[in-house]
Amino acid sequence: MDNRSVGILEVYGLCCAFMAADAGCKAANVTLEPFDKNKPANADSLPVPLLVTIKFRGSVEDVTAAVEAGRKMAEQISGVVQSHVIPRPTEDTLKMLRISGFDVN
Repeated sequence: MDNRSVGILEVYGLCCAFMAADAGCKAANVTLEPFDKNKPANADSLPVPLLVTIKFRGSVEDVTAAVEAGRKMAEQISGVVQSHVIPRPTEDTLKMLRISGFDVN
């Protein structure tokens, strides 16, 4: 089982996600899982009509630092929906991390 921690950062828009992921990866020793996307029913009322989830992996300390750096960057661009750190994800949670609404090869 992969026991690395998970950091989840949901932001408005793909450009913001790239910038936030870049900031997080530069701030800490983390890797990225594939981004995920969601276009909620109320998309037209949001700052950007697409929500993108960034998923960082690493130690608890590194993931926490990456999420915080990514959050700071995203707040300067289009905003943050929510963020969480999961210190010891279960096997079922790890399966869900691999899900992506983007066409990833």
